[in-house]
Amino acid sequence: MDVTEKVNLVLRPPTEEVVTQEELLELFKTNSKPKHYIGIEISGFLHLGSLISTSFKINDFVKAGVDCTVFLADWHTLLNEKLGGNFETIRKVSKYYEDAFRLVCPEANVVLGTDLYDSKKEYWSEFIQIAKHMSLARTMRTLTIMGRSENDEKVDLAKLIYPAMQATDIHSLDLDIVHAGMDQRKIHMLVKDVFPKMKWKVPVAVHHKLLPGLAKPPEEKPGGEVVKMSKSDPNAGIFIHNSDDEIRTKIKKGFCEEGRTENNPILEIAKHIVFHEFDTIAVERPEKFGGNVSYDNFESLESDFLQKKLHPTDLKQSVGESLVKIVSPVREKLVLSDELSDLIKNNLVFDRRH
Repeated sequence: MDVTEKVNLVLRPPTEEVVTQEELLELFKTNSKPKHYIGIEISGFLHLGSLISTSFKINDFVKAGVDCTVFLADWHTLLNEKLGGNFETIRKVSKYYEDAFRLVCPEANVVLGTDLYDSKKEYWSEFIQIAKHMSLARTMRTLTIMGRSENDEKVDLAKLIYPAMQATDIHSLDLDIVHAGMDQRKIHMLVKDVFPKMKWKVPVAVHHKLLPGLAKPPEEKPGGEVVKMSKSDPNAGIFIHNSDDEIRTKIKKGFCEEGRTENNPILEIAKHIVFHEFDTIAVERPEKFGGNVSYDNFESLESDFLQKKLHPTDLKQSVGESLVKIVSPVREKLVLSDELSDLIKNNLVFDRRH
């Protein structure tokens, strides 16, 4: 595979941004097996965004010859008070996450944060070094990577070490490529600003599109921010353990205003999930409504939807059936015991209350 093909694999949806594309090209020219990571908080049931979309992108990297790592951030999860801030619960749920990513990304490494910190004695000295290059104001601005407000005056001290730890993780793993959703952009920009001052290797940053929730999005969201699919709201997205009928019903109820292409979650799923795995989306409908039609690229589907040649009901039916084909094989192989399911549910209730 030549360098251009590798770059194109990295750029394909759901990738939204590469910082920078020129650096990525040069990396592939000089390194036949660059090292990649994506950090994952262990914070609830896995869904279409947190597992499927993320894994699709990881597998694109693998196909491009990249050495990929899924970093299960157990201590970051604790700092962010997910799963009730109970480390024993986090430890148990981390095994579910590990099994899931090993299933969907079999060629990727899976590393637990605890194992990195236990094995690298210089980690905390490096943490102090980078923390000395971060002002309190800059740290507060990066708290959005945790889903926290940068204006939260009551934030506890523990949360303030989260950004510096994430930056230290990147250095400790000796990475060439850092990969995350767009909500993690601020920490990667901090890394690109601070690492050169420390003479540390600066990785290329690749950010993928955050898959939106299924509800109607707010009309205005500061900075064009996406309301991403939630791990804690059972009605907000498609979860891996939803039945086939639950998937179809959720898509049927999802927001999909006729002719609206912006902030349309059903179109986003078609683009970033369905077309990633399938060459076509087939729409079956009576002749009086235009008859059957098949789309071999997202642009033609989007164009017909914009011109109201494709009705939301028909789009939803096709997307729903495609998702069943994608999700059901994963659901059937990914074990989630009743005990672990109840543990997650109970702690998600705690998270929402606090």
